[in-house]
Amino acid sequence: MEATAVAGGVAEAGLTWVSDHRDSFRLGPDALAPGGDVNSSWKPLGELAQVCVCVLRHAPEGHVLHRRAADLLDFAWRQTREGSLFLELQRLEPWATYPLEVYAAFASGGLRHPGFEEIAAAVTRTRGWRVTEQEPNRRLSILNSELRSGLTPHLSMSSALERTWLGGLPEPWSFETAAGYTLTHVVFHLTDWGYDIGGVPPRIADYLTAWLPPWIDTCVEDEQWDLSCELLAVAACLPEAPPVGTAEAAWTALAGAQDASGALPEVGPGPGRSVPRDFANCYHSTLMAAFAAALTMGRRHDGTPQGASA
Repeated sequence: MEATAVAGGVAEAGLTWVSDHRDSFRLGPDALAPGGDVNSSWKPLGELAQVCVCVLRHAPEGHVLHRRAADLLDFAWRQTREGSLFLELQRLEPWATYPLEVYAAFASGGLRHPGFEEIAAAVTRTRGWRVTEQEPNRRLSILNSELRSGLTPHLSMSSALERTWLGGLPEPWSFETAAGYTLTHVVFHLTDWGYDIGGVPPRIADYLTAWLPPWIDTCVEDEQWDLSCELLAVAACLPEAPPVGTAEAAWTALAGAQDASGALPEVGPGPGRSVPRDFANCYHSTLMAAFAAALTMGRRHDGTPQGASA
């Protein structure tokens, strides 16, 4: 079966599972608590919003994926009290970057809060904001978040890119899990999560075109489903589509790993592995499957992304 058809089925089943588990994305009463666990509250909600925005960009209006993504995005925005919680967060933690990074996902979908953007604009002009030490790929995330929120980036994307693993064009055999997640997010930030296919410099696009197929094959063989989805999303962000065989084999394997409910675990059972099918172990990979599928389905039949020049 054609990769886009399989991807579509994976996305529909995945968003069904996400919709059925939306209560697990709700922000609890500790969302503003000092020292609260951002990774179990704001991070999942921001990831939900980002994937929904991507699906809305690529799925035609009226399609089941478009309807479901619109419903989930509206739910996520309500969780932030239509953006007012971001204003409170920024006041509580002025130099924390995650409020802006999560807000940017909503802003890219047209959901804005002028009050938050006003205070964020003031904070991002400070020396404290500019000199905060961060991993290079995280710096790219912040720069892209500033752009998507209508703010002036405090540094050029190209300067930040040069310090990342991917920007150095490392030996392809040095690829491993941590490097894989780093490179995928570098591409997501450069392309605004697949929206701007011209965001990846040609030298890096050529490098990825050459090495993504074996990396995808390796991750699929090792049943690294979450990373496999992210790499498939990267492949769909590039001007040149991955080989047909690679894409079809990967999407077929992902469809086989997906539960009847639509959940996709982050990793397969594999030797010595035990994978609970709970929210924590499935939500991110299930979202990434829908994200990668939306980008894959958004490519034209000639392999180039929708909106790109032929």
